Amino acid sequence: MSDLGRLVADRYRLVERVGRGGMGTVWRAEDELLGRPVAVKKLLVPPHLNDDEIETLYERTRREARSAARITHPHVIVVHDVVDDEGLPCIVMEYIPSVTLGDLLKRKGALPPDEAARIGRGMAAALRAAHDAGVLHRDVKPANVLLGNDGRIVLTDFGIAVQAGTPSLTRTGELVGSIQYLAPERLRTNIAEPGPACDLWSLGATLYQAVEGRPPFGRDTAIETAYAIATEEYPPPRNAGDLGPVIEGLLVKEPGGRMDAHEAERLLGGHTAGTVTALGDQLTRPHRAEVPAVPSREGRRGRRTVLWGAAATALAAAVTGGVLLWPWGGTGATSARPAGASASSPPPST
Repeated sequence: MSDLGRLVADRYRLVERVGRGGMGTVWRAEDELLGRPVAVKKLLVPPHLNDDEIETLYERTRREARSAARITHPHVIVVHDVVDDEGLPCIVMEYIPSVTLGDLLKRKGALPPDEAARIGRGMAAALRAAHDAGVLHRDVKPANVLLGNDGRIVLTDFGIAVQAGTPSLTRTGELVGSIQYLAPERLRTNIAEPGPACDLWSLGATLYQAVEGRPPFGRDTAIETAYAIATEEYPPPRNAGDLGPVIEGLLVKEPGGRMDAHEAERLLGGHTAGTVTALGDQLTRPHRAEVPAVPSREGRRGRRTVLWGAAATALAAAVTGGVLLWPWGGTGATSARPAGASASSPPPST
């Protein structure tokens, strides 16, 4: 807590630490030039990283700021500044008194469908704006959704976002994101760079967790979770009500058949406005990828072995690469959580 009261970049006075995790610390600060509260996200550099990995972290921080700054939308966090503090980059963002969706689900459990639809519509609108600006978020999850005390829904933490036309910071075999919300195509090694549909899968997984209280493919280990995402069906939601078809449209395993952000926003908006009585009447329920039947007990075991091997290869490469980013393990959760801070349940062990 030695940073308490310190002035960053001769302008931002650190007032209260409100979020902390493996990637950095978020402070509520006072902008002494303009006299307004802001959130300052300070990068944390693990001591074991080499120079190339440190430079990659720096570049990710700069890209986070640039990605968010390209999007002008009320449901996307506003970035004010990027400054240098003792040789480390810091992102200065708007301060939003809030709680994350992840924290809310941990405290209260599953949400009513109407409330989940309201939150989902804000997320879909944010993703539509991001995709229209050529930005993929790549880490959509409850911990990165801020629920403002004034009712505002804000998508934050573009730390591993990627912009169209920019070189990738991910090396071959590496995987970034939170495993429980990764789209199936991001677990495959034989396809091109995933597109906007991967964010929509993550939205579907988030909505499922919002109404059911658990992710659709939660397993005991990361490998088991990856295998389930790639090959298995999720348990049909029991509490989704009219949101069921929307969740189903988002959790289509093949990205080409998945609902897009515009359609998700429209349907969720109609539900929250009370103008849609049955989303199932408006949406043709898409065909979900089925696991082909196998003729024998032995055949099923052989197929399972192959699929396990594929999933294990992808996840092992990610873990050894050191860039599989688990959900933010924040401490000191607060009801006034700022932009960039998030907390979630502990990730499955590897």
